[in-house]
Amino acid sequence: MRFRAKIVDLACLNNFSRVINTIAKLAKTCTLRLTVCKLYFIVSDKVANGGTSMWCELCQGNFFDEFQMEGVAAEHNEIYLELVPENLSRALKTAHSAKAVKIKLTNKHCPCLRVAVELPSLSSSSRIVTHDIPVGVIPRRIWNDFREPTVPDFDVSIYLPVLKTMKSVVERMKNLSNFIVIEANLSGEMNLKIETDLVSVTTHFKDLGNPPWASEDGCQSSAQGRDLESMVEARIDIKKLQQLLAGQQVNPTKALCNIVSKRIVHFILLHEDVSLQYFIPALA
Repeated sequence: MRFRAKIVDLACLNNFSRVINTIAKLAKTCTLRLTVCKLYFIVSDKVANGGTSMWCELCQGNFFDEFQMEGVAAEHNEIYLELVPENLSRALKTAHSAKAVKIKLTNKHCPCLRVAVELPSLSSSSRIVTHDIPVGVIPRRIWNDFREPTVPDFDVSIYLPVLKTMKSVVERMKNLSNFIVIEANLSGEMNLKIETDLVSVTTHFKDLGNPPWASEDGCQSSAQGRDLESMVEARIDIKKLQQLLAGQQVNPTKALCNIVSKRIVHFILLHEDVSLQYFIPALA
């Protein structure tokens, strides 16, 4: 099992750092899945038990100048590691003016991702700062626990408003309640609501647009023939929503949300090189 990669391009390095910072804000620990073409950062808390889950996918070719890996076996050419993304984020913070960054899977006293940051120096020899980030190697027999989450048959799919705006609304509401209701319809309208014994506040967004999901996809089957104006809602933990919005260091080119009535809210944030899915379960 071997893995080594190198980033030389500064723009790619900064992009990669931003992705890792976002993930570090969303998850204390996550699974890093390495394949020949892609990297995945996965959190699979069982949504049924009230946990959020995350699936973030990157094409390695958009970030790395060199990328070599050999998986656990020829027919299973993948590596699954458990890591604390904050540690990786910290290591990359030292790299914002680096000439190059090399990442390598090593095993001295325990398995580690070694991040070697080559910094520019005034003399001819370069300075190299290395960080060893402990990782756990996830055995082949439980890989199936980390498959891509299936998207449930949702009732409404809608584009999100500008995330900065949504974030400031949610931050104000967070001081009033622990829960927020997200509701939307098929006419491009979405409301964020909180209701407590003392106060009820609603923020309305309109003309957001609904994604043109092809009906043959089967995904939108439950929405067909439904009244376009009628609202579908889910009540979720406001902290989890705020965490998602606060963690966004990558401004997505597309951001949308699928709601399964009273069951789950599924966010999809798409960027040129990155896609992030985030699932927040509804509360009764």
